[in-house]
Amino acid sequence: DAAYAQYIIGLSYYRQIKDVTQDQKEARQTIQTMQDLVTRWPNSEYVPDAKDKIRFATDQLAGKEMQVGRYYLERREYIAAVKRFRTVVETYSNTRHVEEALARLTETYYAMGLTSEAQTAAAVLGTNYPDSQWYKDSYKLLQSNGLEPRENAGSWISKAGKLITGA
Repeated sequence: DAAYAQYIIGLSYYRQIKDVTQDQKEARQTIQTMQDLVTRWPNSEYVPDAKDKIRFATDQLAGKEMQVGRYYLERREYIAAVKRFRTVVETYSNTRHVEEALARLTETYYAMGLTSEAQTAAAVLGTNYPDSQWYKDSYKLLQSNGLEPRENAGSWISKAGKLITGA
């Protein structure tokens, strides 16, 4: 059966997915192959597992962006770090990495002197993850300098925050 063959191909890519410190080609191939299965054979018995594999592979791609973003942040290459964290918030908004990405955006924008963006990132973080340690840490960072989370509705972060679905 064609759906089974497609599933086996996707599974072979899935089993080759590497740690986020490595290239994520197999994660992208898993998503493409499994999404093709879901689209072409929506009633197949393999669809539920294919969707699980897609979620995992998508989370891996977000994890890779976070790993690279943290690398840039540690080296004070703030623009490159923002780009990676922004990708997580905008492209991978349904993964578990969004919470940390918003906190890292708060930290990075603050380090760049862009306090309005830092406050907005913290506000969106607080709205979506009010009890998280990432929010508490972001709040403390701002508060230690006389600032509080405050959303700027015109910011890309504010707009992207409305799309966050959580992990």
